[in-house]
Formats: sequence, C-alpha cells, structure tokens
Amino acid sequence: MVRLIRLLALVFALAAGGSGFAQSGKAVAVLDSGKTYREIPQQPVANPDKIEVIDFFFYGCPFCNELRPLLERWRASLPAEVEFRRMPVIRHDSWVPLARTYFTLDALGAVERLHDEVYKGYHDEELHMSQPNVMADWAQRHGLDRGEWLRTYNSEAVERMVTAARKATQDYDIRGTPSVVIAGRFLTSSGMTDDVKLVTPVVDLLIEMVRSGK
Repeated sequence: MVRLIRLLALVFALAAGGSGFAQSGKAVAVLDSGKTYREIPQQPVANPDKIEVIDFFFYGCPFCNELRPLLERWRASLPAEVEFRRMPVIRHDSWVPLARTYFTLDALGAVERLHDEVYKGYHDEELHMSQPNVMADWAQRHGLDRGEWLRTYNSEAVERMVTAARKATQDYDIRGTPSVVIAGRFLTSSGMTDDVKLVTPVVDLLIEMVRSGK
C-alpha cells in the first residue's frame, strides 16, 4: 500500500508537469532534474534484476556522518527488489587510508558490525584514523586480530579494491559526499538536496521513477 501511494504521487506529479515529491518531517523532497538529482553515464549494475542503490561515502565527511543513521534506518525497510551497497570515495590521495579501512573491514567480514564505529572513531573520538598503527590498535579494541588487520590492510587484494574505488569515483562522476546513485544512472547528494534529511526521500522518488519506467 505504501509503495502504491508513493507511485501514485509520482505519477500525479509527472502528469501535472512536476517531477515528484516526498516529505521528510516539514521538508519536502522534489525530483528536479539538474537540481535535486542528475543523470550520469549509465554504469554497470551488479544485479540487473535489482534496483541498485550505492552509497558513495567518505568516513571523514561530516555530512556522511549525519546521513549515516538516517540511511541505516532507511535500509531496514527496503523492498526486496532494491539492492544496497557502499563504495568509499577517493577524490584525493589523503582519502585512501579510510577507503582502505572500509575494504579491510569488508575483507574480514566485519563491515556491518563496525562501519558505524569507524565514523564514531573519526568524528566523536577524533582518532587519527589515517595512520595504520592507530587503525590496527582500533581494530584490536573492537575484537579483531591486530596482525590479521595489518596483513589485510596492506594486502594486494585491498590495494585492488582501492584502485577500483578510485575508478568508480571518476566513472560515477562523484563530485562530493555523500552521494547516492540509483540504478547506475541517477545521482543525488546532500549538496543537491540542500538538506541531509532529504537525501533518502529523493532516493525513494528516484527508485519509484526507475520502477515505473519514467
């Protein structure tokens, strides 16, 4: 029923010459091409049978940190046909260590448990998380083997993932964080919505647009 209401709202707005809308508290999310979202060159998706949603993030970004709890609550109620994944952004060489941290967590099977903890370590505890030894100590405090962490962090496999993240940042034309890409084609960001709280409502509208074929 909720999905039907969202779809009807989208169709009504399109028929009326608008671009769709959704509410988040008192704020209203609007689909406005070039303003609240933009189209990027079509990128391959991992599963063509799903509507792919990618969170392009940087652990050091305060807006990513603000979006984090909103995005996690939003993920909890995703329909079966929507597939969510993350990609750390590398716009500068100084961003590499935190991207490497994400891929190390992923390789060790700890990313879902500790993804939020990296944000907390950076923004709340103000740890120097770009330093490998600091992160190795952090990993040990969070129940991971320090030696295994360092071996994985410095591994060729993680280096390949870092290279892929650099390429994805360019291919998806990521200009700032947080950015969210839907179906490998539509991108929105907190800079485009002008309010972090409006990111997930805009993503919902874009999902409905993709689903309805508009």
